[in-house]
Amino acid sequence: MNMLTPIDNDHAAKAEGGEAPAPERRSHWRAVSIGAIALVLVAGAGWKYFGQNSAEAAVAPIATVGVAAPLMRSVVQWDDYIGRFAPSQTVEVRPRVSGPVTAIHFKDGDTVAKGQLLFTLDQRPFMALLAEARANVAAARSALSLAQADYARVKRLTGDEAISASEVDGLRSRVQSAQAALGAANARATQRALDVEFTQIRAPISGRISDRRVDIGNLVSGGDATAATLMTTINALNPIYFTFDSSEALFLKAQRDRATAAEVEIRLQDETDYRWKGRLDFTDNGLDPRSGTIRGRAVLTNPGSFLTPGMFGNMRLSHGGKANALLVPDEAIQSDQARKTVLVVGKDDAVTVKAVTLGPVVDGLRVIRSGLAPTDKVVVSNVQAAMPGAKVMTRPEKITAQASTAAPTADEPAAAQVTFAH
Repeated sequence: MNMLTPIDNDHAAKAEGGEAPAPERRSHWRAVSIGAIALVLVAGAGWKYFGQNSAEAAVAPIATVGVAAPLMRSVVQWDDYIGRFAPSQTVEVRPRVSGPVTAIHFKDGDTVAKGQLLFTLDQRPFMALLAEARANVAAARSALSLAQADYARVKRLTGDEAISASEVDGLRSRVQSAQAALGAANARATQRALDVEFTQIRAPISGRISDRRVDIGNLVSGGDATAATLMTTINALNPIYFTFDSSEALFLKAQRDRATAAEVEIRLQDETDYRWKGRLDFTDNGLDPRSGTIRGRAVLTNPGSFLTPGMFGNMRLSHGGKANALLVPDEAIQSDQARKTVLVVGKDDAVTVKAVTLGPVVDGLRVIRSGLAPTDKVVVSNVQAAMPGAKVMTRPEKITAQASTAAPTADEPAAAQVTFAH
């Protein structure tokens, strides 16, 4: 009963050194292949993870930035306004008497002096009236002399030659009446002389005259200002006014800061620098309730009458005088939504952010009104490499004002056409 099963026969064959059956060999090689593939994948993933991280860590050096303490300088604080020029005096030239214009003694646009003859009216009717008035003065003076002689003769009478008191009173009254008539005649003569003088219309002020509104031969009407004929106008241009409106906030600031007479500087539309100097001359006595602004005025010298009424200008007004300010390069300012910030390096070489309140720019440097201390180390160069919270290496730098050597030219209207010069 020693019969062997097929399985036993196979094991016996392997024990004797024979080959395994084909199905078992295939299972063995499949297991070996799967193990080799898994080993390769694990090795690749490990290299990617550990090798790449080490490479990245090796190429991330500490950034070097330039730092400097804020520059402390004495500055003059200005407030900006927009306004227009106006004459310091303006006069409408109108005649005092009526008559035809016989002569014009100026050219349109001339600069005239006070008292200079401008127009002449026909004087003949007024000269005739003046002669009549003077004749009346002579008649009144003769009547007065007769009355005085009669009264003097009566006062010398004495005794039987005396006359009644009523006659004496009558003679005295005649003298007084003659004196009054002479005074009236003199007044009429003076008025007629003024009428003759008014036929020569002279400049009441010095300044630049406008064009003539009437020509020779035109009849002009004298009298009240509203009824008299407008002949021309004169504007006084030296000195000249600059009028502007100030908001309530700027007015309050000026009231609190003002210690002395405020200085003003003005630039024109085609200028880049504030070359016109003056001083604040007048502030109105109340704010306009409709606009909430108050009217102000500055006065400037105007040699050569270059400035003309009606011109617009940009004015800056100094109220507070000089003040010490902290300044940093404008490139060091960063924006964080609505607030402005600067980067500061602390004692541990870590970068921190400080919110600041900005002022104007002067020579490339930004005024810092608040938020910064004089001892802070502000990042002024390689700012893009400084990250808040990161460690950095620092190198000292110096903040200097960059005053422009040549002022930029303002835009000027271009010529519409050009032609070759002959």
